[in-house]
Amino acid sequence: MGAKRALIVDDSKSARLFLARILEKYELDVDNAENAEAAIEYLTTHRPDVIFMDHMMPGMDGFQAVQAIKNNPRTATIPIMMYTSQEGELYLGQARALGAVGVLPKQIRQADVSKILYQLHLVADRRRPGQNTFTPVNAPGVAPPAPSPDLASVAAAAEQSAPMTLTVAALREQFAELRRALVVGVDTQTDRITAEVRALLLESLPPPTPGVSPPRTPVPWGWVVASVGLGIALLSTTLWSRNVSQLRDVAAELTQLRGAMAAQQAAIAEISVAPIASQGVSRSPTGASAAASPAAAGPKPMIMPVPYGAEPLSGSRLDAVRQLAYRLAKENATGVVDVKTFAARFCLVGNSVDGFSLAPDETLFAKCDLVGNPADDALSPAQHTPVALANIAGVIRHSTHGTLQVQSSVGNPASVAVSYPPLSTDLTAGEWNRAASANNRVEIRVR
Repeated sequence: MGAKRALIVDDSKSARLFLARILEKYELDVDNAENAEAAIEYLTTHRPDVIFMDHMMPGMDGFQAVQAIKNNPRTATIPIMMYTSQEGELYLGQARALGAVGVLPKQIRQADVSKILYQLHLVADRRRPGQNTFTPVNAPGVAPPAPSPDLASVAAAAEQSAPMTLTVAALREQFAELRRALVVGVDTQTDRITAEVRALLLESLPPPTPGVSPPRTPVPWGWVVASVGLGIALLSTTLWSRNVSQLRDVAAELTQLRGAMAAQQAAIAEISVAPIASQGVSRSPTGASAAASPAAAGPKPMIMPVPYGAEPLSGSRLDAVRQLAYRLAKENATGVVDVKTFAARFCLVGNSVDGFSLAPDETLFAKCDLVGNPADDALSPAQHTPVALANIAGVIRHSTHGTLQVQSSVGNPASVAVSYPPLSTDLTAGEWNRAASANNRVEIRVR
């Protein structure tokens, strides 16, 4: 019998590559389809042993594709596994009713795929007993998520505490990143120095003579203690120097962050109060200013950087949108608060199985395993607008009767805030990623 074959249906190229590499480890042949329509066309001439189907796709979604496959007698018996970020008993019941054999979480792990392949008898069962995160369709119902708080209460609280929340959220996010970097650096340095001290101690021992039993000589405890003391002193000195350097970097980052927060607050006040007329945002008849002329200067956006791997519209960035929208609504302004997210291309190391991370600054750019943004590539168009932002847009639209809108979109990656450095043989990952950190951003513009 030939090798088993799997079909992956997903509009995300990085997600297809990630799952394909897992399946290939089990010696399965893998075919791909970037949408449901292409998958149905593929099935007219091929018959895979299993289908992995994404839920959210443009055009025909995963549910519609499963229904079409199960309604065709030629393909009805092919097992279909769905994977999605959706949770709850309702989703599981819908998948089961349409004929899917199970559901995997969107962040697929190799252990989950292994269990599916074993249960479908596509590979020999060599597993160790244990529980994983696979959730079969006929599993007991999952409790629905807790209801969201009242939107009006959230809006009022955000209006009163927006500046403080904005600052605290941004500081917490920056300190968490700096703390992780500090801990990793200290641990790495400690391991290296400990290994060097251990090697020095081993080298100090005389080598044994072959075939001759060495005489029992007293251990030079004085020298050993002195060596250990020297090693500890070197370790302490090195760690102290590194900690001082890290603390200086933290202080510098904190100073920059405070300056950025002050500039952000000034930008919000500038957008929401003074330049409303010049940005093309008109006041209602009860407002103090008249509509801006078409010849007025274009709006100056508020630009907020997004750390690699973070959700663009969350934390301080979401607070900035909320604060600006509520101020404009309170001032009876009309127009659009346009929120755009721009994904930068980072120099990364790692792989699609274990994950990618930012390359160390001293790494040559030519040694990068990937230049891109897999965290953003894995998001579907609908996931670029989080529920919290959609709630803000709904509150503003309802309270202003549609005269003020909050819209979000994905910006063109070719539009950069800072030019990437030119490619050269000595270009480092640090130089490239500093530009990428500025280009990975959210722009808020009022028009």
